[in-house]
Amino acid sequence: MGLAVAVMTPMAQASGVGVVDLEGVVENSTYLNQQNASFQQRIKPQTTKIEQLSKELEALQQKAQSNTKLSDAEKQKMTAQYHAKFQELNQLQQSVQGTVQGSIQQIRGVFDARVKQVAEQLRQENKLDVVLNKNTALAYDAKYDLTDKMIQKVNAIK
Repeated sequence: MGLAVAVMTPMAQASGVGVVDLEGVVENSTYLNQQNASFQQRIKPQTTKIEQLSKELEALQQKAQSNTKLSDAEKQKMTAQYHAKFQELNQLQQSVQGTVQGSIQQIRGVFDARVKQVAEQLRQENKLDVVLNKNTALAYDAKYDLTDKMIQKVNAIK
């Protein structure tokens, strides 16, 4: 009985819990949308080149399959062209993938720091003990949902 009282006392003194829909924050983040648009523009030349090389490889393959009367020299030339373009495509894809991964890590790090900063700010402003991701709560009262405030504050950070 004494243990139950000792456990219940801190709970009774709790200021409260807030919840935030992190998916909603991500979807409505002006920072993430701006970073995505900027990133897409930055890699557009490479993705355009990847598309071009893919089409060229497909055309070479179709040409080789449809021309059964090619000389050995022509076959070797087409094979060399195909391998050169294929290697260029692979190198470009690897380069873009590395760029994507690095950018995602950098953007995510900045965004995570912003979300944590705002969560702590909301926790203090609302005198809460904890702010949880809405998806980890099995049930909660909608009055504890801080998602809209979180979105506004995260978007306000420059």
